[in-house]
Amino acid sequence: MNKTMLALAVSLLVSTQGCSDSAPTPPSKTTESVAAAVVEKTASQQYLDMVDAFFNEQLKLEPIYATFVGVNDYNDQFGGSLTEEYLTQRHQLNSRYFELAKSIDVSQLTPSLKLSYDMFVYDRNMELIGETYPERFLPINQFYNTVFTMVQLGTGESAQPFNTVQDYKNWLSRLRGFIKWISLAQQRMDEGIASKVVLPRVLVEKIIPQLDAQLVDGAKNSLFYSPINLMPDSFTADEKSELAKEYQGLIDNELLPALTQLRQYVSETYLANARASDGWWGLPNGKDWYQHLANSHTTTTLPVDEIHQIGLSEVARILSEMDKVREQVGFKGDLSELFASLASEPQYFFTDKQDLIDGYMAIKEKINAVLPQYFDVMPKADYIVKPVEAFREKSAAGASYQSPAVDGSRPGIFYINTYNLKAQPKWGMTTLSLHEAAPGHHFQIAIKQELTDVPQFQRFQGYTAFEEGWALYAEYLGIEMGVFSDPYQYFGKLSDEMLRAMRLVVDTGLHAKGWSREQAIQYMKDNSPMAESDIVAEVERYMAIPGQALSYKVGQLTILRLRADAEKALGDKFDLKGFHDQLLTTGSLPMAVMENKIADWIKSESAKK
Repeated sequence: MNKTMLALAVSLLVSTQGCSDSAPTPPSKTTESVAAAVVEKTASQQYLDMVDAFFNEQLKLEPIYATFVGVNDYNDQFGGSLTEEYLTQRHQLNSRYFELAKSIDVSQLTPSLKLSYDMFVYDRNMELIGETYPERFLPINQFYNTVFTMVQLGTGESAQPFNTVQDYKNWLSRLRGFIKWISLAQQRMDEGIASKVVLPRVLVEKIIPQLDAQLVDGAKNSLFYSPINLMPDSFTADEKSELAKEYQGLIDNELLPALTQLRQYVSETYLANARASDGWWGLPNGKDWYQHLANSHTTTTLPVDEIHQIGLSEVARILSEMDKVREQVGFKGDLSELFASLASEPQYFFTDKQDLIDGYMAIKEKINAVLPQYFDVMPKADYIVKPVEAFREKSAAGASYQSPAVDGSRPGIFYINTYNLKAQPKWGMTTLSLHEAAPGHHFQIAIKQELTDVPQFQRFQGYTAFEEGWALYAEYLGIEMGVFSDPYQYFGKLSDEMLRAMRLVVDTGLHAKGWSREQAIQYMKDNSPMAESDIVAEVERYMAIPGQALSYKVGQLTILRLRADAEKALGDKFDLKGFHDQLLTTGSLPMAVMENKIADWIKSESAKK
């Protein structure tokens, strides 16, 4: 899965963009036309033309990504994804624009475009490095995969529009492309078997029931048939009848047989060839590959051994803070006994799913009341709280965020997984709301979408280190905002922070130090009150997408360091709202680029009288 599509897959859980027919269409420029105009335009205009041309070509190459960013020109296309033609075109796209960027006089760019330029060049370089590793041999896993993406799109309640007859036909065309992808995915997995680049056995075992859930008895029982049940009243009876017939025929005759074949392949051929090792170290050149993934996800050059040590240090610090809370609430047992109490006693859990959702709505109102004291810039879009859909609740994360529609027609969504209420303790609710909703993911992602003075690619690009680092910083900010007056809610904040610190230890342990799945699970059980089902899901997530979980804590620590640097340098001139504006008003940036931005801001603020 390439970086763009991995970002899209992640976005399905934390930052899925909506779409509309009125969404902006990028200008139709090509690399050649931009290059020809270089001598006639200012450096800033050259850069803007270049990145617009790149974005246009990227959307054509990644049509599902285009749908999610609100560009509907390619809604009938699935994209090559795993084909040799696609891989070649992706390489050419990144290498051409990497070279073209070098022709621009960076010294003549405006300060904001210099940041954008650094971001653009960083991306192209990381993409080209990433191509040297055989990620195409691992097209699916139990946590993120194209089947999930297509199910969500096909429900009629995601980014794929189903407003006109043509919209319905576009989806049929895209679905045919998906059916071809299913066959090609099996070919790529065969190549992976031959190259010893395969998933761990335990992850393959988790994919099988996910596929089983889609193997229903007849099209009308399939989630892919859902749009037929949502057809607008404006459709004529003949149009409805024809579409229903086409959908039923494609699902019954092509899609369900293809999914059945994929299930058979995974359960028989692929499972038999799955690997016994749990970490990336068990793959050819796996440790080098993992270091690259760590660099890519954290947008730093930190060695994985150093990240592991940071994690151990943070775990020790947070355990000490937790013990102070234990003393404050007068708990008589030790910390492990407090963990057991918080994880099991009935008073810490809801028994009704709707009560859990209502509880988060009450927290939303409490947090919203104090946000203006800490932010000048806030998103125009609101967010709502919803339970995770039934079709994915068994394997989905405990909570996630889906961004508003680009055109403002749909609010952001704070998803809560109500499948297992024992995994949703009351004492964890405040910190989770701060992280996933406001001022966490909702602020950062919605504001990014609403920016009007940055190139389009910048509005939709994302870096986990910044976005998750910001969300974890938002949890920290909750202390200053006074929303952790209840010591149990503060313990919940520490518990969530502990999760991110343990990730540094466990992710690097699994992929660089030879840890087993069981060793990773036990480490997390020993150091947190998390439900065992959540711990298992977390560990298996790290096994499936190595390095991604490192970005949370590394990003937060970087933001806290930048704030401390600014407070020390500016003294009485430091303005917290201004600092937050600097972080939020240029979209998502690699941490090194953000460091340069804050350094420039400090110089600018220091010069003011």
